[in-house]
Order: sequence, then C-alpha cells, then structure tokens
Amino acid sequence: MSGTPQRLSRSHHGAVHVPRTPARAGILHLGLGSFHRAHQAVYTAAAVAADGGDWGIVGVASRSRTVVDAMRAQDLLSSVATISPEGMSLSIPGVHTDAFVAADEPQRVVESIADPGIRIVTLTVTENGYSSSPATGHLDTADPTIVSDLRGGQSRSTIGQLARGIQRRAAASGAPLTVLSCDNLAANGARTKALVREFLEALPATEAAEALAFLESSVSFPSSMVDRIVPSTTPALRSEVSSLLGVWDEIPVPAEPFTMWAIEDDFAAGRPAWEAGGAVFSTEVGRYEDMKVRLLNGTHSLIAYLGALQNAETIPDAVGRPATERAARAVLAHEYTPSIQVPSGVDIAEYERQLFLRWGNTALGHKTSQVGTDGSVKLRQRIPEPALRLLDRGEMPHMIALTVAAYLSCIAPRPGFDPGPFAAAMKDAARERLIPLARAARTGADLAEASITDLRLFGADLANRPAFIERVGELVDTIGRDGVSAAITESVTAAETDMRSRASEVPA
Repeated sequence: MSGTPQRLSRSHHGAVHVPRTPARAGILHLGLGSFHRAHQAVYTAAAVAADGGDWGIVGVASRSRTVVDAMRAQDLLSSVATISPEGMSLSIPGVHTDAFVAADEPQRVVESIADPGIRIVTLTVTENGYSSSPATGHLDTADPTIVSDLRGGQSRSTIGQLARGIQRRAAASGAPLTVLSCDNLAANGARTKALVREFLEALPATEAAEALAFLESSVSFPSSMVDRIVPSTTPALRSEVSSLLGVWDEIPVPAEPFTMWAIEDDFAAGRPAWEAGGAVFSTEVGRYEDMKVRLLNGTHSLIAYLGALQNAETIPDAVGRPATERAARAVLAHEYTPSIQVPSGVDIAEYERQLFLRWGNTALGHKTSQVGTDGSVKLRQRIPEPALRLLDRGEMPHMIALTVAAYLSCIAPRPGFDPGPFAAAMKDAARERLIPLARAARTGADLAEASITDLRLFGADLANRPAFIERVGELVDTIGRDGVSAAITESVTAAETDMRSRASEVPA
C-alpha cells in the first residue's frame, strides 16, 4: 500500500464484508485483547447474523490504550486473519459498540456492570486477573489492589469491579445478570463466583447483605472452555492483511483455523445463539476444561520451555524437533490423557492428532516466548492434579517434572547457565522472586525446594511432595550440566520404563 493508507471503516471497508453492528450492547467484555476479538467476537457475530438480538459488545481493555485507540479510529472494527499452511482468510466480526480502558475509567466499569441493559459480562483477563492467592486459591486479601478496592473509592481489580457492579445493580434495577469467565481456570464459573462472594463477605455486613442475596438469587456464573491459538500480531501480518483488505487495519488478529467453545447453558438474562458459530452447550464443561487445559495447554507449555532452551523461536520449530515431539507425545500418553474423562462424543485420538497439526502450523508462527510467558500462573492450573494423581499411586510424573524443570531453567536459570534469548523474552510475575533463589541455590534440588515448597509456586499439595521436588531438582541439574536434550531423553526413558513396568504387573 502506497501513500497515506485509508483506515478500515464502515464506509470504506475494502473487499471484506462488514456485518451490521447490533443497535445496542447486551454484553460487557473485560479483557479486550486479541483472543477475545478472534473468539467471542466471532461467535457473537455468527449468533447475531443467525438469530439477531441486542448483543453488541462493549469492550474494556485492562490498561493498554493501543487496541482501544485503534478501534475508535476504525469505527470499532478489526479483522481476524485465519492462517493455515494453505493460506489466509479474513473476516470482520463488527459486533463492538464501544471500547474503553478500565485503568482510565474504573468507575465506568462498575457502572456498566450495574447497567440493566448489560445482560452478560464476559471475561478474558488471564489467570492473573482473578486476584487469588497462589497458595490457597482464595481471594488474596493481602493484594494491595484488593485492599484498596475493599476500602472503597474506585475499584481497579476485576473481582472488585464485578463485586461493586453487582452491589450497585442489586441496589438499583435488580436485573438478573450472567458472569461468564472465558479464562483457563478449572471450574471457572464457580471459581469466579467464589472470589466475588469472598470480596463481598470481606465488606461490612450492612454494606454487603443485599448484594450477597442478589448474587445467590439473580446472578449466574456458568463455566466455559475456550480454545483457539492466537499469536501476537506482527508488522508483517499487519501489512499483509491491510493489502488484502484494501484498507489499513492497525490491529488485525492472527488465529488458527481450529476453534472450540464449550459452555454451561445457565444464563440468568438470555444469551446470544452462539451455537450458530459452533459453540457447544454441555453439562460436561469440566471435562472439556480438563482436556484443553492439560492436553493442549499443559503440553503446549512443555513444548515452549523445551523449545526455548533449544533456541527455537516458534512452537512449530520446537515441536518439529524429534526430541521435543517425543516429549510431547510422552506427557500426553503417560500423564495427561490418563488423568481426564473424555467428553461425550469426542474422539480423543483425533483430538490429539489435531493438536500436533495445530502446533505444527508453520504459517501461524506462534512464539515460544509468548506461550511460555506467565508460567507461574499457567502451570498452577495445569500440572498439580495430573501430577498428584500419579504421586498418590506411588508413580512419578517424569514429564510433568521435566515441564517444571524446564520452566525454572528458562525463568530463573542457575548461575553459569544461559537459557537463550527466547527464554529471556518470557515475562513472569514470579521471576523477581525466583532469580535470587536460583542465585543462592547450590543444586537444582535447592532451587526446586525453594520455589515449589517455600514459595508454594504450584499450590500447597505439590509443596509437600518431596519425591517430586527431588525429581524436578535432578532434571534442573541435568539441563544445566548436560543440556536439555539429555534431560528429555532421561525423562522419556524413565516414563516409558515405568509404563512397561506397570503393564507387566497387570494380571493376564
């Protein structure tokens, strides 16, 4: 594109159809990032096209003004680029009716939740956005933002904003509301409700009584499982998409062809016909959650950390290496897949085959540094239950131990070990706490014990499993001394040996 590019707009939208935006908003979405625009917005556009309804979306970014400013300059439009090795296709959902930044207008978030015209609040604020204690899973009442929110004034935490908005809604219209978490938390609906309730219960009883009663009678919190790989936007993608559109889109979203959304059908005030976009309404959302969080996300994390330690910039590059693919297949076969109940109608062998096709999508270019970011929070959702399942049976989860060892080696390498540039590019809130521990550790076991037991990085249960912690420490030492390939070989061999031993003990 030459000269000053014309911006994407409703009057000049180039070659891709822009659907009519709903007249009014019925959804408030917290977390206006790429995933939301490539997932919930796409499903909502399909729902409105099929069944109509006032289901426009008011998008709220947590802090960044980049997306909000761009959307406002583009008539609240952005494109989704679906990318596969076969090529790229473009769509423009066009369902947003407004956008703003929560950090700039925190009270507006509360007022929007209280607005009776808003019937659903959806969330993609990441696992970090729920203000829960890593050790207990309960509301972190020592978090300075939660402390401030409980004192009154402008609420700035997501949980505080939800609680204060529900409090105001109860006192004003009393209109029913649905809060729908779309983050990778086990039982995310029940978890969100519990955290909101804990916030309200921390207020003076006279201040919270009406809101607590309203929470129980008129606010539903269905659980959901979301799945679509959405890498970061690059300048090259921005230019390619804009050339195909014929107009400039500052914020196109790249996404893989695969998409899935499983939802509990428990909506207090109606919902869009999301099934028109392929959403599945199910009583087995917990099974979908476990399948996705462990098989996709848990293995994805392992691939990212092993890949970064092998100087692989992208997930396709990482999983394309035989040793990493062998590790990924081993953790699936021996540790993650046996830990789940497969949802009805899902062919698990086909699902796993699709996983490797998705990870191997070279056109998508998903970076190991992006997938490996925030591992201290992500792994806490992914590894404890399947690890504990084996430990309780007297078996060692070698591949999950390798995941933790590779994570620690990326985020807090011991002195003398260089994990490489892609590990260094990973962002993690725990890095500042872990690095001094790594510097002080004489062995991998010291680092493992300090992070897993003392910091309780992965919760209280794993903190009290010395055999697991010892195994993680051994693998940290192997990575530092012999390299990540040696650690992969050691872990996979041990996992396969244990599996054969168990099989030989089964009576014929």
